[in-house]
Amino acid sequence: MTSEVRVPTLGESVTEATVATWFKKPGDSVEVDEMLCELETDKVTVEVPSPVAGTLAEIVAAEGETVGVDALLANISEGGEKPAAKAEKPAAEAKEDAPAAGGDTVDVMVPTLGESVTEATISTWFKKVGDTVAADEMLCELETDKVSVEVPSPAAGTLTEILFEEGATVEANGKLAVITEEAGGASATSGTPETTAKPGGRDASPSTSSGDIEDAPSAKKAMAEAGITRDQVTGTGRDGRVMKEDVAKAVSAGTSAAKPAPAAAPRAPSAPQDAAREERVKMTRLRQTIARRLKDSQNTAAMLTTYNEVDMTEIMALRNEYKDLFLKKHGVKLGFMSFFTKACIHALHEVPEVNAEIDGTDVVYKNYVNMGIAAGTPTGLVVPVIKDAQDMSFATIEKSIADMGAKARDGKLSMAEMQGGTFTISNGGVYGSLMSSPILNPPQSGILGMHKIQDRPMAINGQVVIRPMMYLALSYDHRIVDGKGAVTFLVRVKEALEDPRRLLMDL
Repeated sequence: MTSEVRVPTLGESVTEATVATWFKKPGDSVEVDEMLCELETDKVTVEVPSPVAGTLAEIVAAEGETVGVDALLANISEGGEKPAAKAEKPAAEAKEDAPAAGGDTVDVMVPTLGESVTEATISTWFKKVGDTVAADEMLCELETDKVSVEVPSPAAGTLTEILFEEGATVEANGKLAVITEEAGGASATSGTPETTAKPGGRDASPSTSSGDIEDAPSAKKAMAEAGITRDQVTGTGRDGRVMKEDVAKAVSAGTSAAKPAPAAAPRAPSAPQDAAREERVKMTRLRQTIARRLKDSQNTAAMLTTYNEVDMTEIMALRNEYKDLFLKKHGVKLGFMSFFTKACIHALHEVPEVNAEIDGTDVVYKNYVNMGIAAGTPTGLVVPVIKDAQDMSFATIEKSIADMGAKARDGKLSMAEMQGGTFTISNGGVYGSLMSSPILNPPQSGILGMHKIQDRPMAINGQVVIRPMMYLALSYDHRIVDGKGAVTFLVRVKEALEDPRRLLMDL
């Protein structure tokens, strides 16, 4: 009889988790309520116990995979007679056929990287050739354009060959390394001491752990990026294991002033005396993608920027008057982005070439507005897209922006949520920018740059008055957008923001 192991309830508003650690492997005997694996969510670490006694027959969700509530994690055979016999057969064969120097070899392969992702970069090797590894122990970490993927060891043994070094690009399902199993093959694997299968009992490499505790690879990477040491972080995982969220808490608490650990020291700079003053860090794949796309945009489009300024008096007064009522009715705060989104949609209807793109020798005009909202994240700039924004209300736009912003900060945006944009808004004002020239997000033909609101003296009806002013910048592709169209677009945005009633009457 087979029993299923499923993802438990993760807490209010938490719908998914990442499989952090498997404490058991297929073929291992398990007791009732013995810990099988550990899940990580945005808020907590959840331990998953065995519902029955028996043998772990199959692991469905590997370490590093994202799973939803009630998703299938593994299957357990109650009694465990047949799975154990299966494990013994290859052990006997390995013992008979293996050379005297060791056991069989097992290939370490690149795991599935996700839909439409075909390659990754090796960011970190946690083991080196000659190191002894346990089954499911983390060997290396891969980076794609979107996420980091941890690669566990498929068997216990010795890491005998590494085919690609750190920084190399590998294809999905390609071969990464070779592990030689201990003499006795599968029996050595299944005969791992009981303490190693129990929570917190896995062996840890001295170079990648603190004491006998193996920290989460994602946490090690976060510590290196934040420039803090292991001693500055309090681990909340099993037996004090440091998790990714622990690092985030340490950084927010102001411990980021420390230098990176010596183990992550960069390669020697040109002058030895400058070694302590320089650090060489390889760009992440996300940063490489951002750099490539922005440079391609400059090289391809005939980009030009036109500027204007908007008096924010009416928008600020309208927002202050209705923000409490808006929040009470819709459950979301009324911000400035919904006004700017509505104003841009209004202007795009009048100047459709700003909402178009070039495809070879054709111009493709869009009869809809998929609004990209640029968002800064700890790993780089991303542009989630709000689809069919022209059909949305103020409340729906605000909710969509809030949801996309949260996903961007948590690194949970899907590829589909960042594709298909027809126009982009970038708000540098949240960082204090007074004036800038935004770069086009290809293949789009226009991007609006917002900036900080600053009180300035303005001449109004022959009198000098202080008004909250914002500079606006429209960068556009001059190949299909003429100067007249660009200026007209920006003027229409300015008019709609200075007199919001125009949006209601479509003027």
